[in-house]
Amino acid sequence: MVAARTIKIMRSAVVPISSRRHSGILSVYAAIVMGFMVLVILEGAVVRATGSGAGCGDHWPLCNGVFFPHHPRLATLIEYTHRFLTGICTALLAVLIGWTFLARPRGHRARRAAVWSGVLLITEALLGALLVKGGYVENNASGMRVLIQCVHFTNTMLLLAAITLTWSWLRDRPQPAIAGRRARSAAWLALGTTLLVGALGSVAALADTLYPPASLHSALLADFTAHAPLLVHVRWLHPAFALLALGCAIWLAVQIRGGLGRLVLTLIGLQIFLGAMDVLSLAPALMQVLHLLGADLYWIALVFACAAVLAPRPGLQSVPSRGTSAPGEPQRFNFQKRIL
Repeated sequence: MVAARTIKIMRSAVVPISSRRHSGILSVYAAIVMGFMVLVILEGAVVRATGSGAGCGDHWPLCNGVFFPHHPRLATLIEYTHRFLTGICTALLAVLIGWTFLARPRGHRARRAAVWSGVLLITEALLGALLVKGGYVENNASGMRVLIQCVHFTNTMLLLAAITLTWSWLRDRPQPAIAGRRARSAAWLALGTTLLVGALGSVAALADTLYPPASLHSALLADFTAHAPLLVHVRWLHPAFALLALGCAIWLAVQIRGGLGRLVLTLIGLQIFLGAMDVLSLAPALMQVLHLLGADLYWIALVFACAAVLAPRPGLQSVPSRGTSAPGEPQRFNFQKRIL
């Protein structure tokens, strides 16, 4: 009976060579779109760090009322480059959505992830337009800008997550399915706290841009000085909640184990290093961009890991997470390790 079940699983995992090759090209293209999205996010950080958000005036989607700015200043070039890259990313994502619908049957979860990528890209553009048209750029330190920026960055993280899931679910090679209540709890906590840390990180980066500290000592004092601006007062929330989020992610990595768990732990260590360097160097634009790059890579890995826990590939046997097997329980046959 065990042999018959194993053969049935093997037959369900067999894909024609031509189909595998086509799916492989599609998954590689999805990875390219994901990487290009990271580039757009990083260029957006350059726009904020350099105060170039009003480089195209209050015009959107045009730049100073024209498609191609004439004799642009540096701020205009930076903002226009961000919009240009966003346009390319929109076209790439549109192709990915169409290709996914052609290559995957109705009801396939890669289709749903691709659709959510398109929806979140539209909301991303609308939130960016609101920042520009509302004047919530450059030296604007209003509470409304803080609120919109938090929502904007949260939407950006969800968009990157949707593209990551599209790429993950288009791959031929199944990722290990991790079973267990602890693993699921750890996954939800890691995702939720990381989203919160990302939103608070956008506020901390804005505070460092609008109110650059003269020294590390003065920056630490300003966080708790009565007359300091509100943005500076809440800056400490980012590292505080980052510790909580990292604790949840470490718990998740311990639950899933294996190469995926080690990848998450490695990127956690990288983020801690980049965050410390960002603080010690008084958050220059370059360090802010590098810190954000580390955050994006960590977020992609975290979403990929959580997908193995919360949405494993149907039809494959789950790998018990740490602490889910009863004492003396025999080792189950793990077919996924055979086909990975």
